[in-house]
Amino acid sequence: MSRRTDPTTQTATDPTETHVGTTYRGPAAAGAPRLADLDGVRPGRASAGEVREIERYDTADLRLATQGIVLAVRREDDAEYWRLDLPDAGEGERLQVSVTPSEVEGVDPELPAELDELVRGARRGAEVRPVGRIRRVRTRTPLRAARRPVGELVRDEVQVATLGSSTTLENWSEAEVRLTLSAPAGLAEKLAARLAETGMVPAASGAEAELDRLLRVEAPAPPRRRIGKKGSAGAVVLGYVAEQVDALTEADLLAHRGDDEGVHRMRVAARRLRSTLQNFPTVLDRERTRPLIDELRRLGQQLAPARDLKVVEERITAAVAETDDALVLGPVRARVTKHFARPREEARAAVLTELDGDRYAALRSALERLLQDPPLTGAATRPARKELPVLENKAQRRFDKRLDAALDALATGDAEAGDAAVHEARKAGKRLRYAAEVTRAPGMKLGRKDRKKAKAHAKQLKSVHKALGEHQDTVVSRRTLRELGAAAHAAGENGFTFGLLHGRDQAIAERIEETLPQMRH
Repeated sequence: MSRRTDPTTQTATDPTETHVGTTYRGPAAAGAPRLADLDGVRPGRASAGEVREIERYDTADLRLATQGIVLAVRREDDAEYWRLDLPDAGEGERLQVSVTPSEVEGVDPELPAELDELVRGARRGAEVRPVGRIRRVRTRTPLRAARRPVGELVRDEVQVATLGSSTTLENWSEAEVRLTLSAPAGLAEKLAARLAETGMVPAASGAEAELDRLLRVEAPAPPRRRIGKKGSAGAVVLGYVAEQVDALTEADLLAHRGDDEGVHRMRVAARRLRSTLQNFPTVLDRERTRPLIDELRRLGQQLAPARDLKVVEERITAAVAETDDALVLGPVRARVTKHFARPREEARAAVLTELDGDRYAALRSALERLLQDPPLTGAATRPARKELPVLENKAQRRFDKRLDAALDALATGDAEAGDAAVHEARKAGKRLRYAAEVTRAPGMKLGRKDRKKAKAHAKQLKSVHKALGEHQDTVVSRRTLRELGAAAHAAGENGFTFGLLHGRDQAIAERIEETLPQMRH
């Protein structure tokens, strides 16, 4: 399997380099334009027709297409291969994954396992099958001036068809003008005029876009309902839920590619979804959302080991790197690497097992059903500005109560109980932060003064979230540092450095605990 991304356009310096110009479109069998009398430019002999095909695969309800995924078998230039185009993963480019078949067997009609791994979460148990085809018969006419090549005219007879229970078929002609930098001035405009004589005009869209249009006509994706008028509590909450479902989908693709950041984004999206369903029970019926809440909690638990291991490994590795070499005694870095290597791979394998499982597929389907038929209550029709802040205040009171309990636990001197209580306050703080994200959404129609107040509140909650999160990181890292120190001692190594790092994290935790009273509302 080979992986490659779309090439980045670069400025040409070679005068013979050919660049694709405007694409033109006209009626089927439009015929070749007149190429005589082009001021010294002479056409060469047109090439024999090259056949190029793209056979698109998807589920019956187009689950891949609606998530920006294109899966197809491509046949071009005597080559035949599977190609998967994944949506922008945040680096500004789409990822392309190609699987070239063996020369003897050709393309297997079954989806290759390495591609199925990447789309399994998106297809959610549904079978992929051919849903459309683009067929081009291409001819090329070289263009020369003063015996040197100055470009070519590429003409295609295009046929686009859907391949579902019924077939939709469209035919047209396309042309591209490809000229070198040394082509005579004005040649592109003259060719455009000759093409216009055959009925060709600049194309508004390509064949891929036309196939998408036809597929939506044949098998429309279930629409997300817009329930309630703009600015209602239901519309605001559902808008936020829809954003997080989309975020979960995008992160799923990253996680399937082995990207640790994808796992982190999935956990965050799952937490935001779960918190929203918990925070706004008067808008979305809790009895109907309770199973979703449980499954989202379970998903977060399944993804947690992979993310937590990465965080603590990076924390300890960075701490060792920042420590004076004179205080790094023994094979500290090697022991850290060895400690995390196997658990990290096991956790990654567990993530893929979870994402390829039936429960995760069922969860994704349940989230889509939630958006299509939301369990809205009577309060969902009320103005969001009046209904949602009341519920955010409940989340604030819950956080304050958990924070008071943490302060009481720390006062007893029981470190384990104190750490556990601070962690509970941290989880309540996350719920509060996510509730505040909903109550400052655009649909809330906040005035200038309220927006300014909401922004300041969000900033304060972010600092609280960061402090409590770092406290929990020190809890996990101190536990790991004790294990590393004990293993080093058992192996006859010096455990001084691990003790030093443990002491530093202990000091950080104590400083955060001193600031807890100021975190109350």
